[in-house]
Amino acid sequence: MPGPARAGLFVYASDKERLVCFYEAIAGLARLHETPDLTVLESPDIQLLVHRIPAHIAATFAIESPPIRREDSALKFFFTVVSIAAARAKAVELGGEVFEENWQGPGFIVCNAMDPEGNVFQMREFAA
Repeated sequence: MPGPARAGLFVYASDKERLVCFYEAIAGLARLHETPDLTVLESPDIQLLVHRIPAHIAATFAIESPPIRREDSALKFFFTVVSIAAARAKAVELGGEVFEENWQGPGFIVCNAMDPEGNVFQMREFAA
């Protein structure tokens, strides 16, 4: 994705590096730019900006292990992966989860997943 992205997504993180590593491994995103408070990840499809939650705000809550699902948001993003099965195994290793229920969309298989901080997103795999 040369130049500034036309679209992207911000995720605020209590543990920025952990979320960055998760999305690198699960969604195949690469680090484009990094400061202590912000990491920009990208693929040909999307830029994901992982922003550290300021310490004074992060001190007001705790991310449990395993995390509590934060699925009551009006927005949910999705990534396409090569293999949901492979992503499922890797997600657990990295502190997240890919949920068991899969369903079919037009040309893809889809399921919901959760990152290590409980943010719920959708994962898609192109159907054969």
